[in-house]
Amino acid sequence: MKEITENYEICHCKKVTYLDVERALHESKSFSQVEDAFASVQQITHCSTGCGKCHDEIMRTISEIMYP
Repeated sequence: MKEITENYEICHCKKVTYLDVERALHESKSFSQVEDAFASVQQITHCSTGCGKCHDEIMRTISEIMYP
């Protein structure tokens, strides 16, 4: 897994950070695809349920965490 040196906010509407996404992925029971992981992260953090501008960044972050 890529080590980050600084936590940063991805979803400004819901105040979700990179580390929040990472924690949510680890809390998920299982997933095999990024889309499934996104749904799980969204359910836990409520990211990308406001304006939706963070969707692509959340997907990129999930992919980065799942496939370092």
